[in-house]
Amino acid sequence: MLRGGLEGRDLHEFVEQRVLTTTLEKAQNWARANAMWPATFGLACCAIEMISVVGSPRNDMARFGAEVFRASPRQADMLILSGRVSIKMAPVIRRIYDQMLEPKWVISMGACASSAGMFNNYALVAGADRFLPVDVYVPGCPPRPEALMHGVLKLQKRITDHPELGWRERYQGEGTEERGFTFETEPADEERAATTEGA
Repeated sequence: MLRGGLEGRDLHEFVEQRVLTTTLEKAQNWARANAMWPATFGLACCAIEMISVVGSPRNDMARFGAEVFRASPRQADMLILSGRVSIKMAPVIRRIYDQMLEPKWVISMGACASSAGMFNNYALVAGADRFLPVDVYVPGCPPRPEALMHGVLKLQKRITDHPELGWRERYQGEGTEERGFTFETEPADEERAATTEGA
């Protein structure tokens, strides 16, 4: 007898109100969503807004479990890509991403990281999704600190709502080895190079 002789339906209701049941995956994802460690990585002007989210008491990221910015990618599981990405910087960012813990997530912060923004030219990658799997896009030029916090909350919701959410499952990755990638050149450039070599 438990709790003064509860039996049958009363005992069942008593236990239902006080015992929480879940799956291991949901519990893991709840813990992952509420203890994300972003990598300290800023590329341009959006990084100032990212710093204001971390450094000011007004925009307290500790409420959402993402206040511990790590300088080492091996201790981070979230990459906030803030600012424009040059073609020379893309392999470095990819290497940092490959060194991060799994499961890992990417937030593309600002118009420049999402589509090269107003700086769109030959030296920039037009969107981080060309070389990284991006989970959340935060629009703006630069986005306000509240927008970045909203992006972190959206990512937390995705993590807790989808227990199978992980890098390998999402992108059919067979490993975290570094992938080589090339940026396409225009046919005119290739023809010009062929004619100069032949001359």
